[in-house]
Amino acid sequence: MPSFTLGELGKSLDCQVAGDPSTVITGVSTVEKAGPGEITFLANMKYTSKAKATRAAAIIAAEPLTGIAAATLVSPNPYHDFARALGLFYQAPKPPSGIHPTAVIDLTVMIGKDPSIGAYVVIGPNTTIGDNAVLHPHAVIYGGCSIGNNFTAHSHVSVREYTRIGHRVTLHNGVVVGGDGFGFAKANDGTHHKIPQSGITVIEDDVEVQTLTSIDRASLGETRIKRGAKIDSLVQIGHSCTVGEDNILCGQTGLAGSTTLEENVIMAGQTGSSGHLTIHKNATIWAQAGLVGDVSAGAVVAGSPAFDHREWLRASAAYPKLPDLLKTLRTLERRIAELEREK
Repeated sequence: MPSFTLGELGKSLDCQVAGDPSTVITGVSTVEKAGPGEITFLANMKYTSKAKATRAAAIIAAEPLTGIAAATLVSPNPYHDFARALGLFYQAPKPPSGIHPTAVIDLTVMIGKDPSIGAYVVIGPNTTIGDNAVLHPHAVIYGGCSIGNNFTAHSHVSVREYTRIGHRVTLHNGVVVGGDGFGFAKANDGTHHKIPQSGITVIEDDVEVQTLTSIDRASLGETRIKRGAKIDSLVQIGHSCTVGEDNILCGQTGLAGSTTLEENVIMAGQTGSSGHLTIHKNATIWAQAGLVGDVSAGAVVAGSPAFDHREWLRASAAYPKLPDLLKTLRTLERRIAELEREK
């Protein structure tokens, strides 16, 4: 494990040091668990009281902290710089360069410089892969794919035929890119006729997709994941969807076919959309929300069907009171009926 002085960390992260720059930092941890020699972070100054009990040697914070023993690395974005600091102390092991003898690679495949191709990897015909590719054991790339530089596919990733992937894309274990979209036409006799999924899937630069997520190919045209999108585990993206730049899609989110997400959309866990709708830029969808129509730019929605989160909070507060309100309403109805009979 590497170590740095606080001054060296400050220089690497472009942060101001408030404290002894010669303090040696040997690791990174949380505020509660950090010990001597470790650095932690404070994302919000309103939690400064937590920092007073920390044993950390230094804290990354938005302003110098007083009344505590720990030094401060002053940062305009403590959470981001904490992530950068963590990257200085920990980097995932990279497998050695070369191609394992059990890999099955078609003779027409073109692979760039310095690849690392693990055991039992399969790459189909007429596929091109750029420089510095890392394909872990049992990854499968079908034929006709085009993949850029610095591609990482973890074990049991499947990239289906004709998929196009940009640079610096990471696919984690069990991801399927370009599987058939779910499309069937009902015949007159009630049987289901499969609609050929003749389109492709496109993943642009700097996208990361985490474990067991499925991104379907289009029936016609393309499914596209745009630059910088980050997609969590167990997400389902249907055929012909567009996921915009710098989107965040959290676990168990599902997009029905032809859903369009513009840039900087956040969909929290267990959210879902019906098809053929647009979530406009900078919108936030709260956890377990269900979308049945377009979402306007900058909106924050919750509930199922989803509506403005402030109204949803008020409605949620009323839910537990509904039985008492119903009881009161029935009492009033009986009283009104009695008054009517007395007339």
